[in-house]
Amino acid sequence: MPEILQTPPKALTFDVFGTVANLSPEVRARLSTLTDTDWAQFAQEWRNSYKKFTKGFVPGETEWLDIDTHHHLALIDLLKSWQLEGMYTENEVEELSLIWHYLDPWTDSSAGLHKLGTKFITSTLSNGNQSLLKDLNKHGNLGFKMLQSSGDFKAYKPHPSVYLGAAKAMGEQPVDVAMVAAHLEDLKAARRLGFKTIYVEREQEEDWTSDQEYKDAKTWVDMWVTEEEDGFLEVARRFGIE
Repeated sequence: MPEILQTPPKALTFDVFGTVANLSPEVRARLSTLTDTDWAQFAQEWRNSYKKFTKGFVPGETEWLDIDTHHHLALIDLLKSWQLEGMYTENEVEELSLIWHYLDPWTDSSAGLHKLGTKFITSTLSNGNQSLLKDLNKHGNLGFKMLQSSGDFKAYKPHPSVYLGAAKAMGEQPVDVAMVAAHLEDLKAARRLGFKTIYVEREQEEDWTSDQEYKDAKTWVDMWVTEEEDGFLEVARRFGIE
């Protein structure tokens, strides 16, 4: 029996973008209604700007911006680089930048989270800001017990203060918390601080750098749910929750 089942965590923290919420369809669908441009590529570039921003953020050095503000500014920059500035009014651009608040969850997310919530403290641990997380939680009927944002700690994942701050806010030691994510980089950062790790594969979410990275991860991830399995429902099943 895996160690995570022998000594289960008391709390679960969840990455949200891509792990709980399915980013691509909603963003691409909304953008595709606006023009005939290659919006799939546009949406990916928008998302990549988020990754670059959060990874490059240095607490105490980088000017603080919440994710809503970043999404808005990044959208303006993208429209300029694609020579689309002036096509939309300021209000339309602002409204479009908030579509991240209403992403649909993966099909297993709501039911799985409610099951897991019967046994564990369930909390978001996302780079999204609080208002965004509140909207996603309500829109997707996710039932999180706590909503924790990197912004609560004025840093962004993978900075250690985010993970340690979240564990402290739940009244738990890191060893008693499991990070749930569809991104190995998130899990690596949490694991270094003592968190248990649960990897849930999601379609087109992981950026594999090599097959070796995949093989290596199999040796240290505490629980691995494949894309063919049923996401959070499978996590609940393995913890004995039916």
